[in-house]
Amino acid sequence: MTEQKRSTLGLPLIALIGLALLAAPRVVLHDLGLIQEGTFVNALFVFVPLVVWIAAAVLARVPNPFLTLLVVGAFYGVFLALGHQLLWNVAWEGDPPALGGNLADLPPLAHAVVIRGFAVVGSLVTGVVVGAVTGLVAWGLAKLLRLRAAGS
Repeated sequence: MTEQKRSTLGLPLIALIGLALLAAPRVVLHDLGLIQEGTFVNALFVFVPLVVWIAAAVLARVPNPFLTLLVVGAFYGVFLALGHQLLWNVAWEGDPPALGGNLADLPPLAHAVVIRGFAVVGSLVTGVVVGAVTGLVAWGLAKLLRLRAAGS
């Protein structure tokens, strides 16, 4: 990573990847059926990594928290997609979804490519959206803290 990239993002590449990896265990635990949506444990696995992302961006005083966490979210989206793809058969217990309607007669490979492709795109979009939302929160908190410090 070039020095300019680091100064733009405020954290080294390995830190950005490490932050994204904090959210990866939930993907694995969920796809393996070890945690269920709507439970307190699941909520911890969902929200604690995001709070750490925000805290890291604010405490490190990165120049652009939105951009930094957008990149973290993009990495998370990649890990989310990889996790879902690697655990696909386990998560679907050997009975993956199939296309219906006019597309039901397509070969099984076409079903897999289309459905898995949409799952990958959905994972990437989810990661970027989560990064954008956490980035906005971190940006707002950083701005608020700077205003409070300037007013003191």
